[in-house]
Amino acid sequence: MVSPRFLVFPFLFVALCLCSWATSAHTHESFLHCLSLRLENTSSITKVIYPQNSSSYSSVLELSLHNLRFSTPTTPKPLVIATPFKASHIQATISCARKHGLQIRIRSGGHDFEGLSCISEVPFVMIDLINFRSVDIDAENKVAWVQSGAILGELYYKIAEKGKTLAFPGSVCHTVGIGGYFSGGGYGLLFRKYGLAADNIVDAQLIDVNGRILDRKAMGEDLFWAIRGGGGGSFGVIIAWKVKLVTVPATMTGFIVSRTLEQNAIKLLHRWQYIAHKFPEEIYSFVALRSVNSSLDGKRSVLASFALFFLGGVDELLPLMQEKFPELGLVNEDCTEMSWIESILYFNVIQNKSLDILLDRTFQTPLFSPAFKSKSDYVKEPIPETAIEGLSSKLYEEEAEAAGILFVAYGGKMDEIPETATPFPHRGGNLYKIVYSVGWQKEDNLKTERYIRWIRRVYSYMSSFVSKSPRRTYTNYRDLDIGTNSKGNTSYAQASIWGRKYFGINFDRLVKVKTMIDPGNFFRHEQSIPPLLS
Repeated sequence: MVSPRFLVFPFLFVALCLCSWATSAHTHESFLHCLSLRLENTSSITKVIYPQNSSSYSSVLELSLHNLRFSTPTTPKPLVIATPFKASHIQATISCARKHGLQIRIRSGGHDFEGLSCISEVPFVMIDLINFRSVDIDAENKVAWVQSGAILGELYYKIAEKGKTLAFPGSVCHTVGIGGYFSGGGYGLLFRKYGLAADNIVDAQLIDVNGRILDRKAMGEDLFWAIRGGGGGSFGVIIAWKVKLVTVPATMTGFIVSRTLEQNAIKLLHRWQYIAHKFPEEIYSFVALRSVNSSLDGKRSVLASFALFFLGGVDELLPLMQEKFPELGLVNEDCTEMSWIESILYFNVIQNKSLDILLDRTFQTPLFSPAFKSKSDYVKEPIPETAIEGLSSKLYEEEAEAAGILFVAYGGKMDEIPETATPFPHRGGNLYKIVYSVGWQKEDNLKTERYIRWIRRVYSYMSSFVSKSPRRTYTNYRDLDIGTNSKGNTSYAQASIWGRKYFGINFDRLVKVKTMIDPGNFFRHEQSIPPLLS
């Protein structure tokens, strides 16, 4: 006979769940009522607020979802999506969320590698900045104001309208949102010449926990420092940024030269480690490893693609490469001359598209699979050739059919900027960065754990060859495997585990800024900066 006390537990569980659901539903309704009172024009509320029962809820949620790993029936979703058109809408959302005990998540482009801009295990409201996307270019003074909901492609398109010699040091992935990209640092084709995107920010507008709109002068230099590389979602809602634009030659050169294992790809990559960080700062260089089917026998092989972007013409680049990297055997026919804006299309493998593609925020880049998981590392000493062989062998495994390993050379301007200049600490002393990615189709989401186990094995294999104490990683390639906050108020010690991997010695200063601007820890997520609790 079953003991009566065991019969009580299922009843209590159901009762607690019903109570929790009822509380959540009440909070949800109270929040919506609060917003209806705060918004000036209540007739427009249906264009700003999308509860889960809205007919447009799913389309708004999925419009900027760029990693379909988080497009499953069981993925936790926001109770409400807010798509503000003006600052007062954001201020009202913050105020009502605080009043009714809801957390918020902030989405600009939807590229957070762990989906933290649109998912959470706790009840939350998502502020989607898709309507905050204006771009204002001042070509004469070489500056621009750009709102956080714009994508990089919209910024690039507007710059290109002003001529061929104006540019911005950003990523080739043009659908990335400005807000998240700038908040994490942001590197791209010009970073060895002009630094990160964050190094070129000169002002910003932020809405804090109390609803104040702060520019650089009002927020102070500590907070302005923190938002340029300290990660998004910790300090407030940043609605706009003022950036410096840079001057580039009208004609530049790029190439992508591929070599198989039979063509000494491993030896070439091993050699590249020793020289790429010493290239002139006008060069951006990377190598991509992936598996391919051999054209000879149909068997899997590994292909290494050596890519380079140079601020100058092919006649200047060829002798330089023959001097610095003769082993590659570069010839004139391998090279393509282009403008800066054309380089964005070229390295995004969409060179046959018109510039209008830069305005398409829903474009699915060929650089990533529809669903994916990524990790990153920094390398300070060359990796032995045998270790590179071992790494490349992982690409033969079944789960690695859509996997890739990217090596991005550092040096140049990055060696000159102190690691404390912004929260982004990965400056001098790094030869290159490694990005590991494994991808799959949406219909394979049931096998997600299998692919994630593969990338974790690769990451574990590389532990002896990369930075240590702590093992460094890039905050814009977010990885929850390295540690997370608790659902409550995370301790400093707990957050330090992942925080020092992203921010190094800058983590402590970020905590102090957080304590100053948001001591109650309203702006938080699974890897947000915690305040020091009194």
